[in-house]
Amino acid sequence: MSTQIVLPRILQIGAHASTKIVEVMNSLGCHSPIILTDKTMVELGYVQTLLGQFTNAKELPVVFDNTIPEPTVASIMRAVEKVKSKHYDCIIALGGGSPIDSAKAVAVLVTLGGEMKDYKFPHIQSQPGLPVIAIPTTAGTGSEVTKFTIITDQDTDEKMLCAGPGFMPAAALIDYTLTLSLPPRTTADTGIDALTHAIEAYVSKKATLYSDSQALAAMKLLAPNLREAYRNGKNEVSREAMMLGATLAGLAFSNASVALVHGMSRPIGAFFHVPHGLSNAMLLPSVTAFSIGAARSRYATCARTMGVATSTHSDEQACELLIKELHQLNSDLHVPTPQDFGIQKEAFFEVCETMAAQALASGSPANNPVVPSIEEMVSIYHGLWDM
Repeated sequence: MSTQIVLPRILQIGAHASTKIVEVMNSLGCHSPIILTDKTMVELGYVQTLLGQFTNAKELPVVFDNTIPEPTVASIMRAVEKVKSKHYDCIIALGGGSPIDSAKAVAVLVTLGGEMKDYKFPHIQSQPGLPVIAIPTTAGTGSEVTKFTIITDQDTDEKMLCAGPGFMPAAALIDYTLTLSLPPRTTADTGIDALTHAIEAYVSKKATLYSDSQALAAMKLLAPNLREAYRNGKNEVSREAMMLGATLAGLAFSNASVALVHGMSRPIGAFFHVPHGLSNAMLLPSVTAFSIGAARSRYATCARTMGVATSTHSDEQACELLIKELHQLNSDLHVPTPQDFGIQKEAFFEVCETMAAQALASGSPANNPVVPSIEEMVSIYHGLWDM
């Protein structure tokens, strides 16, 4: 059986890769870009630095800085109207996963029309929109190298998974120096998101030899460096490892898909506005414990690759050490429980069945080593209050 692998046409990786933006854009045959970003990137000076690369251009690219965390249909449509207002031939997405996810959605809608819900899974989007050049400033989502985008329907509080080769960026500039100023909380949340991508890609029912190689390489980079990047954000060795690890994890799950953690995580974000990486972190230990019996050797390999078990440990021992490590990692990175985050228990329990149904509809739980029932997902959600 063969597997189709979808990648950006250009990957520019390493220190100051973002300074190659004009060169990369020209190689794609693009000359009229618009920059989609957020106000934080403007405040940090990243947008001005990017604009400084266009010294020989007749005019500087237009900047749309109104993308929002956890993008919604409404925020996407505002960006669509902006991009439609002039003839742009590409979109430069600067920021974390939210601006990049926004750009991927906008690129397709501007070109092909329709509504965001038209592109929701199980629809698979094959035809591309405007070329997207992604410049990530966090080491986590992997959106710069994935064929997915996540957009929230603000009317129903559903996080819609939109998938297909048409959402893959044309190019990605992977510059770890852009992460040196990330605060510890963002570093932790995005880092655990990346680690979750790698683990879920490896245990996914859609895993292949190709995705396995990316997932294992990602774990080797992420696991030993996440705590150091959190504690000492100026450590360039750790930051570089995290950035490359996040990209490799993105390549892995883009081609093997994520599983139950992500399926259950998205509704928590939609209903309670929990950052995506943080809701992943809340769920990762308990979902892993639920799933481990159906893929014990795979999870044991994760533990050994992450350095928390050795070849002398049996698979059962390695799996126990993995669960222990995931709990310890959350403790070391000060990951809050839902209650600590400020979510009211009654409000959370009231929507658990709805969240479970939305998770199942997203398709991600079907990739899990063991596919849960609605009741089992509700039980896992309830268990987050006993941690």
